[in-house]
Formats: sequence, C-alpha cells, structure tokens
Amino acid sequence: MSPSSGDLLELVRAPAILTVLGDTLAGGAAAGHAFTPRRAALPLASACFYAGGMALNDWADREIDAVERPERPVPSGRVSPRQALGVAIGLTAAGLALAPVGGGRRALLVAVPLAAAVWTYDVTAKDRAAGPVVMAACRGLDVLLGAGPGHLRAALPAAAALTVHTAGVTVLSRGEVHGTTSGRAWAVATGTVLTTLAAAIPTSSRHGALTSSPGAVGPRSARPLDRALAAGAAVAYAASCLPAQTTAARVPTAARARTATKAGIRAMIPLQAAWAGRHGHPGAVLALGLVEVAGRVLRARSAAAGTQVSET
Repeated sequence: MSPSSGDLLELVRAPAILTVLGDTLAGGAAAGHAFTPRRAALPLASACFYAGGMALNDWADREIDAVERPERPVPSGRVSPRQALGVAIGLTAAGLALAPVGGGRRALLVAVPLAAAVWTYDVTAKDRAAGPVVMAACRGLDVLLGAGPGHLRAALPAAAALTVHTAGVTVLSRGEVHGTTSGRAWAVATGTVLTTLAAAIPTSSRHGALTSSPGAVGPRSARPLDRALAAGAAVAYAASCLPAQTTAARVPTAARARTATKAGIRAMIPLQAAWAGRHGHPGAVLALGLVEVAGRVLRARSAAAGTQVSET
C-alpha cells in the first residue's frame, strides 16, 4: 500500500525543510552572488538533501523508533522501510541534480561531500561522539554550496556560525527521549550568545558586494542598512532559541530538551537572515522573513487541525 501524502510529509519533517532554504542564500550573499532565477535551484537542492536525510534517518532508526517513537511513519507501518529508503535515495539524487543547475557543474564539488555527510551521519555517525560534528558539517557545507567553489573563503564565517548553531541543536536533540544535562544545555546557550555576537557585530570585508555577475565578488564595507538588518536578525535569532536553551539548562528533562531542539531548528532562519543582511542582501532578508511567517502559519494551521507534523 502506498503511503499518503501526509505520511510522506511527516517522514521528511516538512515544516523543518523551510529552515534550510536560507543556507545557500547566506552563502551566496557572503560570496557576492546576485540572486537569479537559476540560483533558485540551490535552495531547492538544500531542501532535497534535508528531506532525504530525514527519510534516511527514519529508515536507519526504524528499530529503536519502534520502542522509543512508535508513532513515527515507519514503525507505525504507515511507511515501509523500503519506501523510506527509496524516498531518501530519490531526494538525494534530486539534490545532486539541482545543485549544478543553480551553481554550475563545479557546485558538485560541494554537493557531493554534502550528500555524503548526510548519509554518513544517518547511517553510521549519529549515535557516536562525532555525530554532532558530522551534522554540523552538513549545515556548513550547505552554506558553502551557496558560495560555490572559488568563493568558499568569503562564506566561511557564515558557514561557521550555522555550523556552531547546528552542533548545539544536535547535542540537545540527543536528550529528547531521556533528557539532557545542565552542562550540555549551558554550553549550547553559550554558543548561541557567541553566535549572536558574531552575526550582529559588523566588520568591514573585502567580500560580499552585491553584483550582477553570478560569480563576481567586489570589495565594500557594511552599509548602515546592512548593519541594522544584521543586528535585528541576530537579536531575533537569540530571542527565538536562547530562552528555551536556558530553561533546558535549569530543568534538563526530555520535554525541555525537545522544546529547545525545536526552537533551535526554527532559529536557523533568523540566523541565516543575519548573515544575508550583513553582506548587503536586504532582498534575501525579506525573503527569509516571509519564510519565517509561512512556517508560523503552517504550524498554527496544522496545530488547529490536529495534524501537527514533527520537526525533529
């Protein structure tokens, strides 16, 4: 029997897919790429890699989920393991096909390692000490996918910020079933404060000028508007996840860890916006603001209908 569209959306954590669309926007802004219709394929590639990784996660975790999370699509029998693996393979292939459409053939130099990192995390690294590092590398590579080979150095600060944040989210997610520890949660909260400061405090840069050429990069310093957008988005980032993290540090239960994990996932969007604004892309900041609104609307509607889809 074929799974329903709702089952598949739950399998790939559909609401959380919105949180990866800004990775390549932030990376592209840092590298100085103007956004073109062709480059719209890069956020779509990110979405495919993310959704494929979620399906692969449930395939790999099918046995433990049967005990700890039997309501998920695979252990509940709504999606078979074979179907989940097929979705993972298909979406990964789609991501690899879309990457060169948006960034040229050389984009595969980043897209292939990104796909490999996603599969490595889900299949072998997730439950090991290196798990958060591998997951964080996935996010950093996704940001660099937006910059493209030849412009990676310009996007390293943005990639580092998203990498640090993702590592923290992954550490907290490990406590979603049995709880976390105060030490871990405080460490994650400290990382959030440092990431906020890095995004909010402007620096002059030789990279990140907005140009009409897809590959061109020119020198320029941050404008007042860029600084204001970056600072505002950075504050929104901290406000969206820091309270839940400090609460988890004080009360390190599984429920608090889940709440902090969800908040951390959603906080990706304002963090991406901060780095896009920092590099002079107010259009990208506006687009990510609309993505944030769309996410809130979808969550509210699904909650009202009693069909809320998991984001973790």
